[in-house]
Amino acid sequence: MSTVQESVQVDVPITTAYNQWTQFESFPQFMSNVDSVTQVDDTHNHWTVTVGGVTREFDTTITEQTPDERIAWRSMGEPQHSGVVTFHRISDDETRIHLEMTWAPEGATEKIGAALQADDVAVKKDLAQFKKLIESNGFESGAWRGDVSRKPDATGR
Repeated sequence: MSTVQESVQVDVPITTAYNQWTQFESFPQFMSNVDSVTQVDDTHNHWTVTVGGVTREFDTTITEQTPDERIAWRSMGEPQHSGVVTFHRISDDETRIHLEMTWAPEGATEKIGAALQADDVAVKKDLAQFKKLIESNGFESGAWRGDVSRKPDATGR
């Protein structure tokens, strides 16, 4: 498994940053490897990504979502992918966003990229692009303020 953690500080209120992040279909505007995200319903998304010239499609489910605090997800099947993004109020007009993702690289290109930490560089660049997008707009393009509670798995966790 490969894991990347990265943070960025944006000069917008926490609600603005969080609301924009809930607009999953806008991710291709700032995520370089994301071709499209289709929001199926409140907790399910279909992703198309291209990494190292290889296009993959997968579905995710949002496992936890608390407005202005966090969004957690995991893939439904292959490829294995999960993560959490958290939002931290620095001041009325500043927010720190922390992103942690874990996935199982597939194929030689992805495994080499993960070993060389190309994933870390890509995520850092994507967060910088999110910062540029949200700060230049100054407002979110939409919002979903619903709660998704974490449900225990079969082991009770």
